[in-house]
Amino acid sequence: MVDFFDTRWHPYFDAWLAEDVGSGDHSSLASISVSGEAHSRLLLKEDGVVAGLDLAVALFRYLDASVQFTLLAKDGDFLSKGTCLAVATGSAHSLLKGERLMLNLMQRLSGIATQTHQIVQKVAGTGLIILDTRKTTPGLRAFEKWAVTQGGGQNHRMGLYDMIMLKDNHIDAAGGINEALLRTKAYLKEQQLDLKVEVETRNLDEVKQALVHNVDRIMFDNFSPDLCREGVQLVNGRAETEASGGISLDNIYEYAQTGVMYISVGALTHSVKALDISFKTTLLV
Repeated sequence: MVDFFDTRWHPYFDAWLAEDVGSGDHSSLASISVSGEAHSRLLLKEDGVVAGLDLAVALFRYLDASVQFTLLAKDGDFLSKGTCLAVATGSAHSLLKGERLMLNLMQRLSGIATQTHQIVQKVAGTGLIILDTRKTTPGLRAFEKWAVTQGGGQNHRMGLYDMIMLKDNHIDAAGGINEALLRTKAYLKEQQLDLKVEVETRNLDEVKQALVHNVDRIMFDNFSPDLCREGVQLVNGRAETEASGGISLDNIYEYAQTGVMYISVGALTHSVKALDISFKTTLLV
């Protein structure tokens, strides 16, 4: 759970506002009285899962504490086109200053949540857990991974620091799976680190090699559903299993039938269509 009202996010707000506002919102300053008050409605323009409403409240509270931002929905809701998500009243300058920043964030986060929801629903009832990856927008990882959870998915590791994940490049550079895992175990012991170890495998022979070392999780990289099923049977509960690579909405149910525990989908965050949301503002007389 991400608390968007925590002051740890203020440097993000500062950077985002500096990027967009710069020396000032000259469009508003030039055309609207500084004392002008306005009313805004946040509208959903297509069906989808909403993510970023609490972030919107926190952002406007930081921008101008006098703005009254009232939510009419909550993050994680699947809602229909035309739903009014929130209403806001306050300084017209403040509402317009925060509008595009809020929409840019909400539209992307809601797009991630919606796409995750679609995939999760596709495999509902199978017991499969959908994971994200590190294929996120630099600087926005915490927000994008949070959006995945709003769509019903779960987070893989947050970064390079909270899990050992030996991918093909690590394995090849180390001289093979055995060498990579022997060095990894020695490193963890030397550094007194308690981290889970996952190994990416490209064939069943590599799966067998990984099993010798009692790793926590084995990833089947670009396995076909049939090969994935064989891999699950070979592991036989001795490690967690994960499939990744070449998996889409069209074939994910077939992979879910193989018995694999997790499927990680990079497209949840790297190939997302923003959800259409608008912010309509009317000047109060």
